[in-house]
Amino acid sequence: MKKRIAIFASGSGSNAQKIMEHFKYSDEVEVALILSNNPDAYVIQRADNFEIPAHIFDRNEFYNTDNVVNILKNLNIDLIVLAGFLWLVPNNLLKAYPNQIINIHPALLPKYGGKGMYGDHVHKAVLANKEEEHGITIHFANEHFDEGEIIYQAKFKVDAGDTLDIIKFKGQQLEHQHFPKVIENLIKKCKNNIFI
Repeated sequence: MKKRIAIFASGSGSNAQKIMEHFKYSDEVEVALILSNNPDAYVIQRADNFEIPAHIFDRNEFYNTDNVVNILKNLNIDLIVLAGFLWLVPNNLLKAYPNQIINIHPALLPKYGGKGMYGDHVHKAVLANKEEEHGITIHFANEHFDEGEIIYQAKFKVDAGDTLDIIKFKGQQLEHQHFPKVIENLIKKCKNNIFI
């Protein structure tokens, strides 16, 4: 039986694309569903290109109903991947998938995490503070933004003269390189749907 992944994304979905590419021909893992809170998100087109179904939901459905949980359960989803998803995960989803939800964050947590710290907000803060290194963190999701147990981090050097676009690019390269492999390694180590 293949392990089944659902990916949540709010925007372009470049990480979702890399994950879909990585597992396209896998005998062990499949991306079964893309979910988004943004009906205009380009990730929906990317899902369509891979012939993967997508589900779009609004704030009420996500926070006040069990619809999303029921969809995931009906599709026998084993692992939930947050790939550029900007909403806090609600308790009903955390309870339904304990230690089965992972997130990627564009900074070296615990630095530059928390509410409002996403995308350019993170990178601008890194530049403003003249950090010498920056990077990415893959971690389990919990009831707080960016506070779950860290699974993996990768770093890069911030060079003198690096602009916002340059550090964004460096970070995205690390995300695309490492996120699919970290997911694959987690699934390989999984025992009885417990990801360690």
